[in-house]
Amino acid sequence: MKIGIVCYPTFGGSGVLATELGKALAQKGHMVHFITYQQPVRLNGFIPNIFYHEVQVPTYPLFKKEIEVIVNFVDVSRFQRQPINAFKKVIAPNGERILLHASNFRKIKRVQDVVKIFAEVNKQIPSKLLFVGDGPERSTAEDLARELGVCDEIQFVGKQEQMEDIMPIADLFLLTSEYESFGLAALEAMAAGVPVVSTNAGGLSEIVTDGDNGYMGDVGDVATMSKHALAILKDDNILNEFKKRAAEHAKKFDISKIIPLYEKLYERFL
Repeated sequence: MKIGIVCYPTFGGSGVLATELGKALAQKGHMVHFITYQQPVRLNGFIPNIFYHEVQVPTYPLFKKEIEVIVNFVDVSRFQRQPINAFKKVIAPNGERILLHASNFRKIKRVQDVVKIFAEVNKQIPSKLLFVGDGPERSTAEDLARELGVCDEIQFVGKQEQMEDIMPIADLFLLTSEYESFGLAALEAMAAGVPVVSTNAGGLSEIVTDGDNGYMGDVGDVATMSKHALAILKDDNILNEFKKRAAEHAKKFDISKIIPLYEKLYERFL
């Protein structure tokens, strides 16, 4: 088939998902045309069967029709890697627990809550926090980290494309958003065997099963999410069980199960 994909080209979940969908379809022999205002961030290098068309973006009305839902997906095999020990040693030289947050640092992500949760965890468990991404709220998070006295335990590594190398070194993924339509970053963390503590906002309940592969709390409820993080991290056996269940749950969203649903949808309209 010849398939056109219109998407946002940025680091946001929708752009990442659209790019990975196109790459997977191209690998199956379809001709895929990306139509967007700049080259998608994960569309790097030459990939057979993929074409890119740069366009000006007009304003357009919202669609007024029934919506058929195909769930988001993750390439589980991409994230099932052994942690890079040298990288892990740089972040946590004394074997500290590693907490991770990745986002575009917009206000809706509530990154200050991530810092607050980490500060509570760090009081009881030797730990490090890794911030991946960049955006308008980064300076606010840095200021709060200094105020709470945990600045030395936090590393900001900026925007990173190779999340499959970063996710596996983490012990816990924090996502404290005011709203998430789905929460692709949380799913990628689970694919790497990393449990999630998140808010119960938007579509996150489709990914996080409370008490099984992670925990959820109300938006802004730092105390509850801190308690949940400590419950997972305090014991090696408990942590390993959560990691195992997170990896198993992610398989339900594996790309190999979802791409055929897209193909069937397209074929209906040929």
